[in-house]
Amino acid sequence: MSGLPPEKTLIDDLLADQKKLFTPVADFADRHEREPDLAGHYRNLIPLSKPGPGEQYAFEVALDKCTSCKACVAACHSQNGLDENESWRDVGLLLGGDEAPGWQQTITTACHHCADPECLNGCPVQAYEKSSETGIVRHLDDQCIGCSYCIFKCPFDVPKYSKKRGIVRKCDMCHDRLAEGEAPACVQACPTEAIKIVKVNVAEKAKLGSRDMGWLNGAPPASITQPTTRYTGREVPTSAHAADHDDLTPEHAHWPLVIMLTLTQAAVGLFLGSLFLSPETRAHLTFSALSLALFSIGLVAATLHLGQPLKAWRFFLGLRTSWLSRELLAFTILGGFLTAPLLNHVPLPPPLGFLPSIINHPAFLAFSAGTALAAVFTSVKIYQTTNRRLWKSAITFPRFYGTVTLFILLTLATISPVASFGFVLAIIGKLALDLIQLRVPSLARERTIVTTALRPISLLRVVGVLGAALLLPFSPLAALPVLLLSELAERTLYFKAVRPLKMPGFLP
Repeated sequence: MSGLPPEKTLIDDLLADQKKLFTPVADFADRHEREPDLAGHYRNLIPLSKPGPGEQYAFEVALDKCTSCKACVAACHSQNGLDENESWRDVGLLLGGDEAPGWQQTITTACHHCADPECLNGCPVQAYEKSSETGIVRHLDDQCIGCSYCIFKCPFDVPKYSKKRGIVRKCDMCHDRLAEGEAPACVQACPTEAIKIVKVNVAEKAKLGSRDMGWLNGAPPASITQPTTRYTGREVPTSAHAADHDDLTPEHAHWPLVIMLTLTQAAVGLFLGSLFLSPETRAHLTFSALSLALFSIGLVAATLHLGQPLKAWRFFLGLRTSWLSRELLAFTILGGFLTAPLLNHVPLPPPLGFLPSIINHPAFLAFSAGTALAAVFTSVKIYQTTNRRLWKSAITFPRFYGTVTLFILLTLATISPVASFGFVLAIIGKLALDLIQLRVPSLARERTIVTTALRPISLLRVVGVLGAALLLPFSPLAALPVLLLSELAERTLYFKAVRPLKMPGFLP
């Protein structure tokens, strides 16, 4: 009996069935081998007609079909010739949270071609356009100055900066392929057909707002920009959150912006303080010259944050919607006002002898002071409108105008001991405000970063302001560089500790 083959068991049958099963990728390849012409198949993944009135194209992602194979990422990269570390489509991970602790879901995401795109609204040079026919939001590479403000404004981390080109780029839904009736690269490459192009009614989505069941729990709120992407196929728990939600990696410092914001606000403070000094005094000349010098250095530093600085003259194109455009205009005007006080200290030819009487007139001084404060206000709005918690108005207003106040009091300390006392009180108040802000429960992650990874910068911040307070009674000019160093540290924390809004990602 030993020569007879062994009896098949249930396990043998199950193993035999497994050998016949195709993985999604294998099934995808087999289908292409059996049916070389799949044009009809791919046309099922896109609408057969263009959007009608009130409609636009949108991505639809079936969560139950996404396997995290990243074929969509590779196809997008190849189709668009992206740089080595550049990606217009990403795959992230959602975890279920307290409601469903064992739940997880991979998420493929690209540009959501929002109904109210913040990238377009914030761009200072109109380098974005939203098609009236298809609703696709396109980036115009030849218009871009590489300021990266759209990266701050987009709550989904969609625009990507290309260091090689000095501009920002992003997904355009392969609009040229769609125009020819062909599916976008990511749609065509997905082996499980998890990604499709559909038509959505923009007006209906706007009415639904945060109740739009096509949007994701655990992603930034849909109400910010009204994203049109629909996620279907699986219910997402209300407690779901991104896998990298608790990531404590500090963000980029954006050194040119750190320097620009600190020096321009210090310059405004010195300028406003000098308005209370007699125009004939040496102190007035000193602080007016320092104000103009710091302001000029700050503006030069800001150009280092632009990938295409020679195109920055077109900033006026975005004045209607962009706070960055308004900041550039305000700073351009302010430069003239900061230069004016120096005319009190230079010999003028007879035809220009009337100028000192104008620049020292109370109305001119009041207008120049208002312009200086308005310029700082535009800087506040640039960051406050990004929806990042550490940059909200309750934090940004005191930080930016607090810097201005410190340098006003430092200037006035040359003529009044009371100003020195006020300077100390302002420092104490600003440090106390920092502590209070970081005790807010919603800023727990930011507080952890400030007290751990960024602890040396935090200590430099505290030591700097205390050192400036000790030096001020002896010499305001000696206290000035120490105070500048402290404010630079504070602004560095402002950028590095912020939590950016973005779609779910993986832990690094």
